[in-house]
Amino acid sequence: MTLPAATPASVTTAVSASETTPAPAPAPYEVFRAARDTLLAHREDLEAAHEAFSWPEFTHFNWALDWFDEIARHPETAGRPALRLVGPAGPGSDQVVTYRELAARSSQVAGWLAALGVRRGDAVLLALANRAAVWETTLAAIKLGAVVIPTYTTATPAELADRMARGEVRHVVAEAAVTDRFPAAGTVNRISVGAPVPGWTDYADSRAFTGGFTPDAPTKADDVLFRYFTSGTTSAPKMVEHTHTSYPVGHLSGMYWNGVVPGDLHLNISLPGWAKHAWSSFFVPFNAEATVLALPAEDAAPRRVLDVLTSRGATTFCAPPTVWRALVAEGLGPRPPRLREAASAGEPLEEPLIEAVRAAWGIELRDGFGQTETTAQAGTTPGQRAVAGRIGRALPGYRLVLVDPETHEPVPAGSPGELCVDLTDRPAGLMNGYTGDAERTARAFASGLYHTGDLVLGDEQGHLSYLSRADDMFKSFDHRISPLELEQVLLAQPQVADAAVVPVPDPVGLWKAKAYVVPADGWEPDAHTARVLFKAVVRDLPPEKQVRVVEFTGPLPRTASGKVRRAALREREAGSEYALGD
Repeated sequence: MTLPAATPASVTTAVSASETTPAPAPAPYEVFRAARDTLLAHREDLEAAHEAFSWPEFTHFNWALDWFDEIARHPETAGRPALRLVGPAGPGSDQVVTYRELAARSSQVAGWLAALGVRRGDAVLLALANRAAVWETTLAAIKLGAVVIPTYTTATPAELADRMARGEVRHVVAEAAVTDRFPAAGTVNRISVGAPVPGWTDYADSRAFTGGFTPDAPTKADDVLFRYFTSGTTSAPKMVEHTHTSYPVGHLSGMYWNGVVPGDLHLNISLPGWAKHAWSSFFVPFNAEATVLALPAEDAAPRRVLDVLTSRGATTFCAPPTVWRALVAEGLGPRPPRLREAASAGEPLEEPLIEAVRAAWGIELRDGFGQTETTAQAGTTPGQRAVAGRIGRALPGYRLVLVDPETHEPVPAGSPGELCVDLTDRPAGLMNGYTGDAERTARAFASGLYHTGDLVLGDEQGHLSYLSRADDMFKSFDHRISPLELEQVLLAQPQVADAAVVPVPDPVGLWKAKAYVVPADGWEPDAHTARVLFKAVVRDLPPEKQVRVVEFTGPLPRTASGKVRRAALREREAGSEYALGD
């Protein structure tokens, strides 16, 4: 089925014309603002937004220079907080950085990085916690035209080595605490944040830089800006490539879905390194001229989040379902006085969560859908009632269709289909493709569609209800898990003859990874062997990807072609299990 969405009209900017001298083309700032303001004007009327909005088009565009720095120069917004980092005590302990200050500081960092040798097109890997350096270095890299590779600080040495090699990384900016995980060679610059590290340049040195910053050339709108690593169904994670248009401009759809408006204080629970941080802790609030409210990871316990929502006066809040479940379990308490919008993404929301937030706060907990490969595609938008299982309707600028995963033909309303983006009017928020993987890219863009790999149901009004991934991947504690990736770690252990990983229910994380293991000769299917395996898992996998349950078994069910029949394993009744931490 083709989901209802009116054909967008063109965004136009009125300019005067002369019979003898053509009027100058509007500046990128003006074109971007016109598109942004169109969405704000129809923030609670999705149909009108679809009709009025179209993506702004650019041949050259550098979001940090053409949008962020322009905001920082405007009298109404220059002194507005762009970033508010929550401190350890009350509001007086917070670090507040204005748009003017962040623009100036990021230009200083850009000049310093350029002096160190960072050039346009160089890959810069960032492995940082929620501190000001994340926003400073990302803005600086955009200004330089560098390629940013965001990476989470829990990445293992093996993961970092893989990213360094396949990402052709030339420069690293990392937390001092994780520098020992990086390979010793292969980079031009190694910069530590937080403390001096022998052999690494101290990021604090950037504050003494006085050389200024001047862009070396205009930035092409289709130049590469981001490469995100995301797990796939093969052994090597995919590299998702985004441009100076697809994420900066494309995240106008996320701004619309979140309901963020100028002057808001937006709290998003996400860590740097994951695409959702770029979504809702960077482009969404800055596109809206709002303030980012950020919590350090170690200070994000449920009671603390609830306190911050109230004490800092957050107006808009986005968090994954795992966080919402923890908040409800903690007890929501009175509605934070300034909170207007509540949203969630990553997996479908269950009815008890929606009802709990509605009952306690009188707010609709709205779901949304997007991927690392795209910006927000669908969502329950401001003013609409949340319905459990629904991820909403197509957002402005996206034309969505449901097709048969095998034939790519449209399916009728009420039948399961793969959610796809119609490329007839290609949305700005869509990736270039998978770097270095032409075959996977071709599959993703087959038949004039972008294939999400997610199965949904759609009704005649365009409401979408999520069913599952079309492949075997699953979400656990807000992280996408590839069974094959975990299996390969297990199969590398001498205790394992064969292994398969499947999701099993978890009351908080929705799903957790369970391994069915065939013991190798000489190893017993007992608690001792399980403890040895868990020790290997903790060593070789980051916390969010660890196998949490092991069950020893005989030969695994396989197809004639040798593939594990995971569906058969999921249908088994649990036998004698061993849990991580036992």
